[in-house]
Amino acid sequence: MKIVLVQLVALLRNGVPVAMSTRSGEFVTLKEVVDEVGRDAARFFFLMRRSDSQLDFDLELAKSQSSDNPVYYVQYAHARICSIFDNAREKGFTLHDVEHATLSRLETPEEMALIKALAAFPDVVEGSALHFEPHRIPFYLQDVAGLFHSFYNRNRVIGEDRELSAARLLLLKCTAQTLKNGLLLLGVSAPERM
Repeated sequence: MKIVLVQLVALLRNGVPVAMSTRSGEFVTLKEVVDEVGRDAARFFFLMRRSDSQLDFDLELAKSQSSDNPVYYVQYAHARICSIFDNAREKGFTLHDVEHATLSRLETPEEMALIKALAAFPDVVEGSALHFEPHRIPFYLQDVAGLFHSFYNRNRVIGEDRELSAARLLLLKCTAQTLKNGLLLLGVSAPERM
């Protein structure tokens, strides 16, 4: 058995330290943190740091629904992809279309960056486990979410070119599955709607 010791956590509220003192018995329990920010945010934030580095946990940031909140950013990417698939179904795309997509149509720099990132997932998980460094997974998920958002902002997924649309939908299907798998490894939900 290997025991990994972690640094203390500094709780912040809007960047201001929350007053605590172990001598006088004034402290915030983990249960109180989870009750305030939610299980998903608490798990994601605590897993974002190496065990040998101090964590500044901003309670307000963990509760915010903005791109500044890392767990929200990753979960929103997953939910957005699910929404794109709902839209694709409304426009007549089927799973069969996507599974038989012509992947050679994926050629933009954003598509290539996303494909390379998705291919790295098994190595990230293995490295995280071998080196007792679970923080690698949240950082990876944030990177994938960022690459997805960059791709989505520059490329139309569903358009007149059905072959290209099917290829992009397959890329997004793989992206959503990777985000979901990574979040589930952390014990964090992957919502389909937000």
